[in-house]
Amino acid sequence: MTTKPAAAAARATVYGYPRQGPRRELKKAIEGYWKGRVSADALRSTAAELRRATWRRLAEAGIQEVPTGDFSYYDHVLDTTVMVGAIPDRHRDAVAADPLDGYFAMARGTQDVPPLEMTKWFDTNYHYLVPELGPDTVFSADPAKQAGEVREALALGLDPRPVLVGPVTYLLLSKPAPGAPAGFEPLTLLDRLLPVYADVLADLRAAGAPWVQLDEPALVQDRTPAELAAAERAYQVLGTLTDRPKLLVASYFDRLGDALPLLAAAPVEGLALDFTGSAAGNLDALAAAGGLPGKRLVAGVVNGRNIWVADLEKALSTLGTLLGLADRVDVAASCSLLHVPLDAAAERDIDPQILRWLSFARQKTAEITTLERGLAQGTDAIAAELAANRAALSARATSPLTRDPAVRARAEAVTGAETRRPQPYERRAAAQRERLGLPALPTTTIGSFPQTAELRAARADLRARRIDTAGYEERIRKEIQDVISFQERTGLDVLVHGEPERNDMVQYFAEQLTGYLATRHGWVQSYGTRYVRPPILAGDVARPGPMTVRWTSYAQSLTGRPVKGMLTGPVTMLAWSFVRDDQPLGDTARQVALALRDEVADLEAAGTSVIQVDEPALRETLPLRAADRPAYLAWATEAFRLATSGVRPETQVHTHMCYAEFGDIVEAIDDLDADVISLEAARSHMQVAGELAAHGYPREAGPGVYDIHSPRVPGAGEAADLLRKGLEAIPAERLWVNPDCGLKTRGWAETRASLENLVAAARTVRAELPPS
Repeated sequence: MTTKPAAAAARATVYGYPRQGPRRELKKAIEGYWKGRVSADALRSTAAELRRATWRRLAEAGIQEVPTGDFSYYDHVLDTTVMVGAIPDRHRDAVAADPLDGYFAMARGTQDVPPLEMTKWFDTNYHYLVPELGPDTVFSADPAKQAGEVREALALGLDPRPVLVGPVTYLLLSKPAPGAPAGFEPLTLLDRLLPVYADVLADLRAAGAPWVQLDEPALVQDRTPAELAAAERAYQVLGTLTDRPKLLVASYFDRLGDALPLLAAAPVEGLALDFTGSAAGNLDALAAAGGLPGKRLVAGVVNGRNIWVADLEKALSTLGTLLGLADRVDVAASCSLLHVPLDAAAERDIDPQILRWLSFARQKTAEITTLERGLAQGTDAIAAELAANRAALSARATSPLTRDPAVRARAEAVTGAETRRPQPYERRAAAQRERLGLPALPTTTIGSFPQTAELRAARADLRARRIDTAGYEERIRKEIQDVISFQERTGLDVLVHGEPERNDMVQYFAEQLTGYLATRHGWVQSYGTRYVRPPILAGDVARPGPMTVRWTSYAQSLTGRPVKGMLTGPVTMLAWSFVRDDQPLGDTARQVALALRDEVADLEAAGTSVIQVDEPALRETLPLRAADRPAYLAWATEAFRLATSGVRPETQVHTHMCYAEFGDIVEAIDDLDADVISLEAARSHMQVAGELAAHGYPREAGPGVYDIHSPRVPGAGEAADLLRKGLEAIPAERLWVNPDCGLKTRGWAETRASLENLVAAARTVRAELPPS
C-alpha cells in the first residue's frame, strides 16, 4: 500500500500519560508524605520533575502537542472538583486550613470525616472520586493547577494542550450530595457551572494555552434527549465565548451516537474521536453527519487501552478515509495512555518473540508518531516501520503459543447442564445451614488481610534467592497462623487464610495458568497510589494443577470454623488483564471458567465448605451502550456458573463485587446463582441493599459496613447503624456482615480495630433481633 502525503500537515498528540514515573516515584513520594517522611515541598518537587520528564520524553518521541492538566496526585475528577470549587461542606475546613491535606482528605477521609465515594471510570479499572453536588452548591473557579502546568510546559519550549473533564461529563458523573432533595439531578446545575468553565478557559488562554481539550466521554453512553440538549447548550455557550482558547471536545471508549451530529455542529474548533474497537462505528457516523468541514479532527486510531501492537496499515487506511472529512486530521491514541503500562522495553523476562507483539505507552507513542509521518509524508517515509509491523502481526497470528487444541475442544463440548446448579437455592440454603451452623448476621471478611512489608520482603527475598522455597513457605505458614488466630479471637464466623502468598488477585492465578504472561514493570494506576500489574492473556487457558488447595487446607487445619476458599472469577480474570483481541471475549471467558471449575472441584474434595469466586469486574466490563449489554451478560454470567455449578448443594458459593453502580446489573447478579454475594456499600450508605430489595433478590447478601479504601476506623456504632439500614431491605436470615473489600491495602492496626468494631456491631444488632 502506498499513500500520498496529506494536504494539511498532521500532528501527533496524546490525551494523557501514565503518572507514576518509571519507578513509581509519585506513589512513593505521596505515601511518604502521608507518613510524614516527605515534606509538601519535596512532594511538589517530585511531581513537577515527573511532569517535566514526561513532556520532554513525549516531545523527543515526536509528539508535537503535549497534554497538561492530566497529571494528578490522586484523581483527575477530584482535580476537577477542586477546579470548580465544589468542595463538600464536610471537607471545607480541611481544604481551607491546608489545600493539599484537604485534597487527600476528600480522597481518603480522616478519622472524623468520610471521603468522597469512589467508583469505576466508565468500563475501565481506574477509580474516580465521585463529586457530591446539591441545589445549594456554589461553584467558583480555581484553575491554579491547570494554568500552572501550562506555564511549566511553555517554559520548556513545548506546545501545551490542557486536558479537562468537560462540564457535561462532570455533572453526569456526579451524585446528589447528602441531604439533597429526592429526585435532584446534578445536571440541573449546568447553567451555574458554565460561567466557572468560562473563567477557567479565560485563565488558560491568559497562561498561553492555544487549545484546551474538554473530555466528554459520558456522551458515548445512551443519553436522554434532555441530556443531549444540555450538551448542545453547553458547547453553544462555551463555543461563543470571546475570551477563550480554541476548543477540542474529546470522546472515547465507544461510539458517540446521537451526540456526534450536535457536537459536529457546535461552535468549537475541533473534535477528538475514538476509532478503535466498538468505537469504529464513529467513522461511518462522521461521514453520515457530513464530516467536520473547517474543523480539526484528532483521530484515535491506536488503542489506548490494550497492549497489542497496532495494525499500522489498517490505521493508515482509516486516517486516509478521514482526510476527506475534516479540515485537518491529527493522530492520537483512542484515549489517555493512563490505562497501559509505561514501557514494554523494560520487560526482561518475556520471550523476545512475544515482546514484539506488545505496545505499552512509549511504544504507542512511537506508533502514533509513525502514523503521523506516514499521513504527512506518505507511506514510503515509514516503509521500514510498516514492514516490521506486518512481521509482528503475522508472527502473532500464526504462533502455536496462542492455540491449544485440547483447551478449545473442551470449551466447545460444554453443555447447558454444566452451567447450572441442579438444586434450587432453597434446597441448597437448607443444606448449608445444617452443615455450617452459623448464627444470624454471620460475620466474615472478603479474603485478603494486610500485605505487610515483611510479606513483600519475603517474596523479594525468594526472587533474589536470599531464602529458599522452604524458608519462604515457613513465613507464609506463620502469617496464616497469625491471621487465623486473630479471626478466632475477634469472633468472626467464617474465616479466610488471608492470602499472604498472593501478590495480586489476578496475577497470582495468571502465573499458574497457561496462556498468561506476567510483567515485572507493567504497573497501571487503579486508584490514588494503588498500582497493579495486569497480566497479559496471550493464548489459550488451562490449569496445569491445583492453585489454592494447599494453603486453604492448611488454614482449615488450624480451626474448627469454616475457612473460605478464595478464587478470582473468569470475568475479572479477563477485565483485570490485558486480554487477547484475536477471539471473542466470551470464548476466552469459557476457557478460564473451565480452569476455575477444576479448582473449585479440588477445593470441595479437600473439604472446603465455603468457596468464594470474586467477580468485582462484572459491572465494570458492562458495555457502555445498552444495545451491547445482553450479549455480554449472557456469556459473563454463564462463565461464572460454569466455574461454580459442579459443587454439591451443601457447599456454599460466595461471590464479591465492589466499587461500581450495581443497579444496572441486579438481574445479572441474580443470574449468577451464587448463594451469598458481598458488595461495597459503606461509601454509598447501603444504596445497594435497597437495589437488591427492589429487584426481589432471593439469596443472601453482605453489603459492606466498613470502607477499606480509607484509613479511618469506623466505630462499632457507625457499623451498627449501617447494619440496621441494611436490615430495612434484607431480612436478617439472609444478611451477612463484612467489609466492603479485601484488606490487603490496610495496615494491621486499623484492620484489627475495624474488624473488632464490625463484630461488636453484629453482636449488638443480633441481640436486637426478635426471637426466631
